[in-house]
Amino acid sequence: MTLGLTTIIFFGLLVLLMALGVPLVFSFGSVAIVFIIMHMGFDALYLIAGTAFQQWTSPILLSIPLFILMANLLQRSGIAEDLYQMMYLWFGRVRGGLAMGTVAICAIFGAMAGISAVGTVTMGMIALPSMLKRGYSKDIAVGCISAGGTLGILIPPSVLMIVYGYLTGASVGKLFMAGVVPGILLSLLFIGYIGIRCLIDPKLGPAISAEEDASFTTKLKSLGSVVMPIILIGLVLGLMYMGVCTAMEAAAIGTFGSLVVLVVNKRFTWKVLHESVTGTCRMSGMVMWIFLGAVLFSHIYSAMGAASMVADFFTGLDVNRWVMMVCMQVVMMILGCFMDPGGIIVICIPVFMPIIEKLGFDPIWFGIMFVINMELGYITPPFGFNLFYMKALAGPLGVNMQEIYRSIIPFVLLMVLLMIMIMVWPEITLWLPSQLKF
Repeated sequence: MTLGLTTIIFFGLLVLLMALGVPLVFSFGSVAIVFIIMHMGFDALYLIAGTAFQQWTSPILLSIPLFILMANLLQRSGIAEDLYQMMYLWFGRVRGGLAMGTVAICAIFGAMAGISAVGTVTMGMIALPSMLKRGYSKDIAVGCISAGGTLGILIPPSVLMIVYGYLTGASVGKLFMAGVVPGILLSLLFIGYIGIRCLIDPKLGPAISAEEDASFTTKLKSLGSVVMPIILIGLVLGLMYMGVCTAMEAAAIGTFGSLVVLVVNKRFTWKVLHESVTGTCRMSGMVMWIFLGAVLFSHIYSAMGAASMVADFFTGLDVNRWVMMVCMQVVMMILGCFMDPGGIIVICIPVFMPIIEKLGFDPIWFGIMFVINMELGYITPPFGFNLFYMKALAGPLGVNMQEIYRSIIPFVLLMVLLMIMIMVWPEITLWLPSQLKF
């Protein structure tokens, strides 16, 4: 059997299993096991146990459960409520101020948590009823939360960046630094869009009345709510960037810090701790099993020679490398409409990385492009996770799925604009990592 035919069968079997609804880990794992037996024999199955031990004890991967626990604790800590109250006091009198403040809070949560769901769900519970009650357009109110939540995987620390760094060998520290400027820029694009829309049509985001405005003293007191987030962000990112600790150690410090926040805010109970830990165990277990299937899949894919064959085929085409890059981004955008980022990274990275290297693109730069593309996946129909979070939260408030879909269109376009800007000016992602040594 030729290598080309073997590769087609390899991916065809994977697609078939996923189309039949087989869970992701079993789809990747079973295909990998079949081809390990075909190419190496039954004796090679010991590699599965060896790979599992190696992956599940990796210091990089061990930081993921800690970041997930940190996110779960923060979600229950009351920080979001305090931040939203502060934004309400300072920017409520500005047209669209509540929506712009919501995006800013999502960005702050992104810098503390590292996953998308925390900002989306938390602000969906706190900010959405407040904005709709005050006459905000559903498009603005729902869209800013759905899109703002995605900032959690672009602004470091990002769990998805850790996954990408682990699978590609790219520096996680440099990936984190590379995401800072694009994360801030995307936040400003969202805020700028909301501000301009509400300036043109004040009915979309009316300012609160003068009677609801607070005194300057009250506003100053509310600034205390940003102290804890700044300390946490400084602990998690600052210590790591200074080289004081690794990603895993920074995650452990941040988790302890989030536990302290729970106690300080008088939100700590054994029930809250139990819910946070069990939620972390469920998500971490899912992530680790997917990793095992992914790595087995990637290893046999490379061992067969398929990775080199596919890379040679595409790089041998008489096509401009930027056309090839755009095609890869479009493929990931389409996959993002139907799959979760975990499945996409497992399928695309083993195929795309050899091509990226042969075409001469920077893997750090491509990693940020990949993460932004996964942000799109969270809010693009029909299966964007954030859209379903918003349906559960906004449905009881009278928002239907069609309105949710419509609300994210401008924000999708802004994400695409950011990707174009990064293609035109790669320094947006590469300048900051180049200033630091890891």
